[in-house]
Amino acid sequence: MPDKMSTEKINRIKALGAAVVVAPTNVPAESPKSYYSVARRIARDTPNAIYFDQYNNALNREAHYRTTGPEIWRQCEGDIAAFVCGIGTGGTISGVGRFLKEQNPAVEVVGVDPVGSIFYDYCYTGRYKNPNTYHVEGIGEDYLVTAVDFSAIDSIVQVTDRDSFETARKVARTEGILCGGSSGSALWGAIEIAPRFAGRNIVVLFPDSGAMYLSKFFDDAWMTENFAAECPAIAEAAE
Repeated sequence: MPDKMSTEKINRIKALGAAVVVAPTNVPAESPKSYYSVARRIARDTPNAIYFDQYNNALNREAHYRTTGPEIWRQCEGDIAAFVCGIGTGGTISGVGRFLKEQNPAVEVVGVDPVGSIFYDYCYTGRYKNPNTYHVEGIGEDYLVTAVDFSAIDSIVQVTDRDSFETARKVARTEGILCGGSSGSALWGAIEIAPRFAGRNIVVLFPDSGAMYLSKFFDDAWMTENFAAECPAIAEAAE
C-alpha cells in the first residue's frame, strides 16, 4: 500500500496475519517502486497468488451496477435528483451511475476528485496534467485507470485536502457520523452542487469509516501540523 496510508489501516491488516509492503506515493505509476508495480511483482513471484487489479477490472464497476445502484434506487423509491461520489478506482460511481441513469436519464451523476489527481482535468480536456501528491486516501488517481466509465459521469468537482478533512470532522461533531476523508470529500462536493437541487434529493455515498484515521485528520495535532497555515480556525484552536 502507499506510504500515505494511515497506521490504523496497516495495523488492521497485520492483525489479520498479512504481511504489509509499503511503497512510496511520490513516484510515477509506471515506476517499479510504485505500489501498483510492487503488487504486480509480488503476485507474479508468489505461487497461487491472485492480483485483482481493482483499478482496471471491469467487474469492479459491474458489482456496483448489480448491487449498490439497485439498493440506492430501491431505498430512495426512485426519487433521486443527483448522485455524488468520490472517484478512486471509478468502479462505484461508474456502476451506480450507469444503473441510475438507466432508471432515469435525468439523474445527475457528480464525481468528486482531490486536487492533485488526474480525473478532473481529463474529464474536461481529454488530457491530464502531471499528478501531485495529496493527503486524502481512497480517491483520486495518478494515471488513467480503466475501471472508470466517464460516460456514466455528468460532471466532476475538485476538492482540497483541507475541505475534505474539515467536512469529515464537522460531520462527526454535528451528526455523530465518524466517516473518513473521502466521505468528507463527497459531502463537500454535494454541498457545492446543492443550490442547483433545492428541495430535491441528493444521494451522497460515504465509503469509509473515520476509525481508520484517528491518528491523522481526527487528531488536532496532525491537522495543525499539516494545515494550520491554510486554516485560521485550526491555528487559533492550537493557540
